[in-house]
Amino acid sequence: MAHLSQDADGGPPAGGRWSAFRRSPFWPATVLVLILAAAAGLFAGSYTYSMANPTPRLIPTAVVGSYEKAAGRAYLRGLEKALDTSVKVHPYETRAAAREAIEQQVVFAVFELRDDGRSAALDVSGASGSSVAELLSQTAPAVGKKLGVRVSVRDVNPLQEGDPRGLAIFYISLAAVIIGFVGAIQLSVHARTLTPVERILFTVAYALLGGFAIAATVDWLLGALNLPFAESWLILALTMFVSGMVFTMFNTLFGRWAMLPTWGLMVIIGNPSSGGAVSWPLLPSPLGTIGRWLPPGGSVNAQHTAVYFQGHQHAFPFLVLGGWALLSCAVFWVWRHRHPGGRERDPTGAEDT
Repeated sequence: MAHLSQDADGGPPAGGRWSAFRRSPFWPATVLVLILAAAAGLFAGSYTYSMANPTPRLIPTAVVGSYEKAAGRAYLRGLEKALDTSVKVHPYETRAAAREAIEQQVVFAVFELRDDGRSAALDVSGASGSSVAELLSQTAPAVGKKLGVRVSVRDVNPLQEGDPRGLAIFYISLAAVIIGFVGAIQLSVHARTLTPVERILFTVAYALLGGFAIAATVDWLLGALNLPFAESWLILALTMFVSGMVFTMFNTLFGRWAMLPTWGLMVIIGNPSSGGAVSWPLLPSPLGTIGRWLPPGGSVNAQHTAVYFQGHQHAFPFLVLGGWALLSCAVFWVWRHRHPGGRERDPTGAEDT
């Protein structure tokens, strides 16, 4: 067992006990105890805050037909009151145009008010957000019953049979995020002498293989999701690479404490705000906004569209992932001399990277 050093005469060490404590292994161990306790509380708090009691804030909804009639307006007001939220109305001329808005992920449902608002057909999209679809499916008929409006409900874009709660995409994205930065940690420990170029290339390598393994396991082995394999593999690999390079960036900036900002950005903030476990209209507003700009949110959004809205992929989530990849690689490269890894420079310049 290590002991605090003492002077030759057996008295307190030079500089006092506090100075000796700071130089001992007990100091970083004590700091880690406090950090881990705080991290545990933040981890539990962030997931509980965002997921334990999802509450609708704003639900974009398409409306068609007699929504401007008195009965139609009364029904929509009654729905807002029952949901305790704002139903953001997007009027469309035809039901086909409203359905296309679902495919473009502009709205989460379509209300067609008929017979001057005395009856309504509700098209929900389980794939757009199962929690939102379930909430609307339960609330809309109950409100209609109170107001004398007949409401029929159908799911026009249901979740896949192997993913009845819509969580599989969140889980595979979470796996890519966590294994991504764990891989970078392992490279920094077990392959410390990699040069910057080699470190980036090996991060690409495990991201490609890891993304393939995740997609193959979920689709081919378990049959939980029918993936558009090449696109899903690309998204997972890009997610793993970004996650690994984010840790490498922080390792360059903060050294041995790099895990703290990585965990905070990717897990404590990024994953619960990604919209994977709880649809963004049910998230607290700040999280729903921030999450789309973070790597986990970009990964979930890209994967969700690839699986359930094929042919309607958006550039934004790829720009988010690409932006984080570019930022992390640029920071690592510019300040690569500060990274704790690397080999001694060859006097001939052969390894000058």
